Amino acid sequence: VAALVGAAPTPARAEVPVRVRVIKGSRQGPASIDPRLEDLRRQLSPLAYVRWEQVDERSFDLAQGKPVFVDLPGSDSVGVTLQERHGDTVTIEVALASRNTQSRLTVEKGQRIVHQVAPEKGGAAFFLTVTAWP
Repeated sequence: VAALVGAAPTPARAEVPVRVRVIKGSRQGPASIDPRLEDLRRQLSPLAYVRWEQVDERSFDLAQGKPVFVDLPGSDSVGVTLQERHGDTVTIEVALASRNTQSRLTVEKGQRIVHQVAPEKGGAAFFLTVTAWP
């Protein structure tokens, strides 16, 4: 009996591992990119901000329909939810409850989303980067 149980195919893993980073873009100060964000340089450089710093980083598994909340500076939080998965492609919802805004973004394995999650204040704004299967 144990041999039969061990030979049964294992179901595909429903969760999707993600890496989420909170980053701050600023229009003021000398142009610089936090060394931890070097892999994002091509995505960040065309944006209107000149100074980039990583504020937080978390890794977790997303289960479909179950949000994980990531704190932003200033007591706000962003909900990150796996909406759909088709093979190596996922649709992730990024929602900021305090502003009643949500966006759905679709990426393939290894791709990154860079998404502004808070309005600009004093020449700076917060962004969330999400990488599926980092």
